[in-house]
Amino acid sequence: MNAKRIALATSGALVAVMIGLPAVAQDPIKIGSSLPLTGGFAVTGTKHKEGFEMCVKMINDAGGLLGRPVELIVSDNRSDTETALAQYERLINVDGVDLVFGTFSSKLNFPVSSVINKYNLLFPIPSGGALRIWEQGFGNQFYFQQNAGEYAGRTVVNALKQLTGDNMPKTAAVVHADDFFANAIRAGFLGEQVMDPGSGKLVRDMSPGFLADAGIEAVYTETWPEEGFSDWLNLANSIKNSNAELVVGLTASAEEAVQLTRALKTVQATPKAIYLSQGTQLEFQEGVGADSAGVMVQSSWDGAVPFQGMINGEPYSNQDFMRDFEAEFGRAADEDSAIPFALCEGIEQAVRGADTVDNAKLIEWLHARTKDDPVKTVLGDFYWDERGLPIDRDFLLVQWQDEQLKFIYPTEGMGDLLTPILYPKPAWN
Repeated sequence: MNAKRIALATSGALVAVMIGLPAVAQDPIKIGSSLPLTGGFAVTGTKHKEGFEMCVKMINDAGGLLGRPVELIVSDNRSDTETALAQYERLINVDGVDLVFGTFSSKLNFPVSSVINKYNLLFPIPSGGALRIWEQGFGNQFYFQQNAGEYAGRTVVNALKQLTGDNMPKTAAVVHADDFFANAIRAGFLGEQVMDPGSGKLVRDMSPGFLADAGIEAVYTETWPEEGFSDWLNLANSIKNSNAELVVGLTASAEEAVQLTRALKTVQATPKAIYLSQGTQLEFQEGVGADSAGVMVQSSWDGAVPFQGMINGEPYSNQDFMRDFEAEFGRAADEDSAIPFALCEGIEQAVRGADTVDNAKLIEWLHARTKDDPVKTVLGDFYWDERGLPIDRDFLLVQWQDEQLKFIYPTEGMGDLLTPILYPKPAWN
């Protein structure tokens, strides 16, 4: 039998290689995502792309998945909802992707979630913590951060109780962008009802709110428009005139966090504490310099925490990730890079665990995770409730000290990783 007939008589590419014939190339596993690479969310969207890319590169360098290379297809939705919707439709119906990864922001992921559910696809979400996303009754969604945004205030208040004692703030100013995620965090702080914007259905009643429950009075609240706001000095003066001891600033981007912090300095507001929902990014520190001192920020990731992930069947620590990210991109990682990397880690484990890219089987495999058998990532261990929200996870709280992020809460089991809180906030430079 000649070489040609041997090749025809066999079905494996390996045999063809052994007899000197070219191997049959395996079709790639296609993964699609629509990310905001331009527009208002561009900084974070670009970092999400880098996190996805680094993970996919590591998978391909190790031989791919299920014997197939992985191809990542990313479209720029320009931070626009309608564009994101159209791009996911195209990824599914034209590009024929096997898997999708979610996008950045609750604003975009909320409408996109209905499209993905329509096609019965797995929908892992890196950044979209508004409860209304998770209370739709879809069973295909999985969140790769700590918890829904409505519960961020619980972390902040519990940290202040524990770390400041009798000197805890008694009054607060809550100011925020008219943004999906910022509104979600506000609802938790102030005890508001969370409604589904389409049906008007009550999603969750957050009363009395984390501030009131802790005996902190909200003496000033204000909302600024989602786009085009520039009246930062008047906002900062109103905060100052309220004499609030705690400033809660719920911004839609790191740039807004910079503008709010600069304005508070300009008017010389003197709260005991400032908490921002954005501000872990290097862009924030570069924008405010030493005036970042004492600013607290919620986080899903911190470089000091020894989370133990896994990729390509091998342990892969948080510290490994930081080393490799800096080598790949020439700068330090932050949470906007770590979150998408962790999501990709988790889905890689699901594909290997279920031994398929069949979305229904992947959804089933992920729902079967438990505390003793979780998905392991650089953001820690994940297993989820029926809504797709992580179980037994709470936000981290970090604080800028000496122009570096320091991990301050939670305290249990963290030992030498903790830095004492800087409180009250130092005077402006």
